[in-house]
Amino acid sequence: LKAIEIIARSLRAAVENDPKGREDMALGQYVAGMGFSNVGLGIVHSMAHPLGAFYDTPHGVANAVILPYVMEYIAKAMGVQGTEAMSQEEYRKAAIDAVKKLSEDVGIPKTLHEIGVKEEDLKALSEFAFIDACTPGNPRDTSPEEICELYKKIY
Repeated sequence: LKAIEIIARSLRAAVENDPKGREDMALGQYVAGMGFSNVGLGIVHSMAHPLGAFYDTPHGVANAVILPYVMEYIAKAMGVQGTEAMSQEEYRKAAIDAVKKLSEDVGIPKTLHEIGVKEEDLKALSEFAFIDACTPGNPRDTSPEEICELYKKIY
């Protein structure tokens, strides 16, 4: 959560080449790395890996395109105000909206189509994502078919 807080507040400035933003992003990525080194990753990364392999999509871009569609509850860490008074559905939507806005602000594409993914490859991408080393770390069990549905939603 600390990494999410740091990155959410500093990514825009880092993209604009602000020295403080870049310094904070260095800290944020370091804290994130410590976290996933201890607990592993989930299907956001599993789904991003085959996009890099098949389409040479930069890993950060692939993760950013996928993240809003897979995430559920990080609204509070993203700085969304008033989550205590929101229903679970409302704060999940607020978290997704916060990630989409951050991605838009720093120029991340909104769909897989925009990064050159072909619709006919979604099934193969899903199968590779399912067997990816990060998939077992996902907090929710999944299947190749569910991953394919996520890819289709992002397409």
